[in-house]
Amino acid sequence: MKKYQYGTEENRKFLKDLGEELLSFGHQFPSEGGSSYYLGDDGSPDKDSPRFTFMTCRMCHVYCLGHFLGHEGSDELIDAAIKGLKGELYDSRNDGWIPGLEPDGTPLEDKQCYAHAFVILAACSALKAGRPGARELLDHALQVYDKYFWDEKEGLASDTWNSDFTVQDTYRGINSNMHSVEAFLAVADVCGNEEYRKRAGSIIKHVVKWAEDNDWRIPEHFNDKWEVLLEYNADRKDDRFKPYGATPGHGIEWARLTTQWAISTFGKDSEESRKYISAACKLYERAIGDGWNKDGAPGIVYTTMWDGTPVVHDRMHWTLAEAINTSAVLYNASGNKAYLKDYEEFMDYLDNYVHDKKYGSWYHQMDRNNKVIGTVWPGKSDLYHAMQAMLIPYRDISKSIICSVSEGDRND
Repeated sequence: MKKYQYGTEENRKFLKDLGEELLSFGHQFPSEGGSSYYLGDDGSPDKDSPRFTFMTCRMCHVYCLGHFLGHEGSDELIDAAIKGLKGELYDSRNDGWIPGLEPDGTPLEDKQCYAHAFVILAACSALKAGRPGARELLDHALQVYDKYFWDEKEGLASDTWNSDFTVQDTYRGINSNMHSVEAFLAVADVCGNEEYRKRAGSIIKHVVKWAEDNDWRIPEHFNDKWEVLLEYNADRKDDRFKPYGATPGHGIEWARLTTQWAISTFGKDSEESRKYISAACKLYERAIGDGWNKDGAPGIVYTTMWDGTPVVHDRMHWTLAEAINTSAVLYNASGNKAYLKDYEEFMDYLDNYVHDKKYGSWYHQMDRNNKVIGTVWPGKSDLYHAMQAMLIPYRDISKSIICSVSEGDRND
């Protein structure tokens, strides 16, 4: 069908319509204090779940995209999220941002690099959208991040502190570094601060080397000496943020970010850029080879063993979103039409399995038979991955999505 085919007017309309539906779905996210409610199956707020900082940031970012797409009500939703980030989610005693709030308002413990990276991303997007308080939020978020999470000696980010920033956890992780790359590229693009693009490159170079040494499957977990922990969480294989084994979705996402960084740093046709685009292709192809349609039903498995054998067969919506993004990005970067076939298959799968045609948005988690479940991601928590997948395929692959959307830059 033409609506699945990259480059057709039908496919552009398909993505535009789904994107507008997503933006309409999420309007009920803000709590009275501004932090984001976890959204239920029909988009109504789940007031019995924690209100997470990273989700608040994601919704802020999404409605900044909505601002530039002309979606009515976006500015008010951005401002609500900024209120939450400057208010109830900020730790005025110890500085930094708490992970979130329990339903009764009790702060969650620890200070996470993951959440702070998303504060930077949200503030960058809000600054680009011209929202009040965004510059102050961004400056403060960068100050906190640089003080507590960035390790200049290693050229990588640490992961977690206790709540008052007195004890640092020995765990080091790739997930928080991945979202730090996304945030750093946004800082470079929005603010023109190229130091953050260099930091993104430092992280990417480490990850590419670790992946190359591990047959292009990315090690996720490390100790404080950055020694690989391949058996980490072997007893909690479906952990929401730190699953055991290789995560094909992260291999796919790293491929996209690596391509964006390389082209924005070296230009599309330089020898250095081609080297990293080649690495990105290997990351993507390993992840798709391990994860896509591997167990008798369509979809990408959540995790695999280090030989590629599936471990957790569940399908997470964010993995599909990244597959849509990256297949299009790699086609535009390399010209390899094999990626267009992948893109068409992902569109077909989205339309027939993942898009909730009754209530809107995407099912966030399905089992190996593509039946909706909620053991890891109940409901439809936020719009971040799905919304970006409706935009990135047709946007300038060298820029952060907030910049390419705001400036009207496209791949065509």
